[in-house]
Amino acid sequence: MPFRLRPTASFAADAVLVGDPGRALLLAQELLEKPMMSNHARGLWGYTGTTPRGEALTIQSTGIGGPSAALVLADLAELGVRRAIRVGSGTGHGDAAAAGELVLVERAVAGGGSSTSFGLAAGEQVAPDPDLTGALRESLGADTLGTAVASFDSASPAGDDLAEGFAVTDMQTVAVLARGRELGIAAAAVLIVVEAGGSGAIPDEAREDLERRAGRSAAAALADLGKPKPLVEG
Repeated sequence: MPFRLRPTASFAADAVLVGDPGRALLLAQELLEKPMMSNHARGLWGYTGTTPRGEALTIQSTGIGGPSAALVLADLAELGVRRAIRVGSGTGHGDAAAAGELVLVERAVAGGGSSTSFGLAAGEQVAPDPDLTGALRESLGADTLGTAVASFDSASPAGDDLAEGFAVTDMQTVAVLARGRELGIAAAAVLIVVEAGGSGAIPDEAREDLERRAGRSAAAALADLGKPKPLVEG
């Protein structure tokens, strides 16, 4: 039995991961036919159901920050999840990504802190699963910005810790990709740039529209790849 999640329904082999429980509910209503709550323990709402294309899908919240996401991923692996796409939020850095934009993560850079628990020193990189990322690019559209994200334990890292070329910062993507790799879960990520350049956050209505678009693209990418391969032990 997983330690943190307490299943109230079966979990699918494919999952969409979000930090916010409210986003999990929004995407369950958007993506699933007759979703069932598969977890409510610790406020980590999760839902499982069937998409209109007939594919089983779980949508699971992971809480705030990398450590929480990594712990939830370990439980998801035990429950049979084999592929996961993070639909998260980030902050634009420099001029590369604008507020209100979706970005496809091509590499994630550790910002130190809890990243060391995944064997990554500050500045080291981890890549998403290439097949899942390719399918996600197709579903998002070829004009979607593909870029690097730097993950920190703090939402507002002190100092100018980022090298040029990193368009977005967040708190979870390194954990999802690195821990997923350790657990045998193929993982990828798409981020919503909720603010950039010191501007305020985008309006809630615009953010929810982007959440729905990103969620639909994630579900399509998972379905397009067919059934996930079983976990190979050892």
